[in-house]
Amino acid sequence: MAFFKEDLMKVSAFIFDVDGVLSNECIIIDANGEMLRTANTKDGYALQYAVKKGYPVAIITGGFSDAVEKRYRGLGVKDIYMASKNKMKDFEDFITKHDLNPDHIMYMGDDLPDFEVMKRVGVPTCPANAVEQIKAISNYISDKKGGFGCVRDVVEQVLRAHKKWHESDTNIQSI
Repeated sequence: MAFFKEDLMKVSAFIFDVDGVLSNECIIIDANGEMLRTANTKDGYALQYAVKKGYPVAIITGGFSDAVEKRYRGLGVKDIYMASKNKMKDFEDFITKHDLNPDHIMYMGDDLPDFEVMKRVGVPTCPANAVEQIKAISNYISDKKGGFGCVRDVVEQVLRAHKKWHESDTNIQSI
């Protein structure tokens, strides 16, 4: 973790898990069996800002939810891999589609299904409440928990390092 600030300079794309990263760990199940997730507005702002600044952003999640897909498509995320049975396969599709170098990708995950992809990217990160095995391979552990601003934390750091985060940018919509 000592060289995380240097790692920020090489990031050219982002990948995020949903449950435990973009959403908190608690899932509400409604009477129809539909799983309901939370979404942090500050994380959403950072995601749409990164998209507007030209960064490829992907969501790779083992879960499936029309609401989750609608939320992130609405923020401009085009690469959404739902019900992922093989996150490495989806990761390979994303990097091929955008001609990306894996060393220049930041991935944020929180649990064992994220492990293999996190070992493959150049900048693996996790929320404060990730499992220990994920913390052990992360270049950076956010002080924010999943669903409580950890995505905003890392996206803002990258964009600030690249001098692309501007508080006065009025062309960005609020969400």
